[in-house]
Amino acid sequence: MSNAKKLVFVTGNANKLKEVRAILAQGQAIEIDSQDLDIPEVQGTTQEVATAKCKRAAELLGGPCITEDTALCFEALNGLPGPYIKHFLKSLGHDGLNTLLDGFPTRAAWALCTFAYSAGPGSEPLLFEGKTDGQIVPPRGPPVFGWDPIFEAENTGKTYAEMPSEEKNKISHRYRALDKLRAYLQTLEK
Repeated sequence: MSNAKKLVFVTGNANKLKEVRAILAQGQAIEIDSQDLDIPEVQGTTQEVATAKCKRAAELLGGPCITEDTALCFEALNGLPGPYIKHFLKSLGHDGLNTLLDGFPTRAAWALCTFAYSAGPGSEPLLFEGKTDGQIVPPRGPPVFGWDPIFEAENTGKTYAEMPSEEKNKISHRYRALDKLRAYLQTLEK
């Protein structure tokens, strides 16, 4: 498809790439290539982390790109671990993340995805956020994709890990952010 819009998605995560391709392919001709770049993540808010990462990726690639940052935010911890969830998960595991909430009155959480789009080097990235509310539960479902086994989404009674990808992709934080990005990309085609 020669008239497809080509974007580089900066990720080394095959599961994320698969989800992004599936979601962005709906109703639009977008070809997603991926490249795994070693970009140090700044510390800060989700938005600061996403902006810095996308700026650096555009510089390294010399062209347009998208980056993604995911946060898992615990209400009881005022939004932590937030953008640092990857490091918390690696250090504590699913059970340890659950233990963090022991003694607190709520296990409410939200998943936040921020996609950043840069038209190229020197261009200020645009941010597209998606949020899904839920709660932290003991692990259920296959431990294939990050913290999916402990996040029960929006009164579904299921963790992300228990959902078929088609079901997850209709309600996920990633879908909601990508839907906004897709709408923006359509405006560029006009």
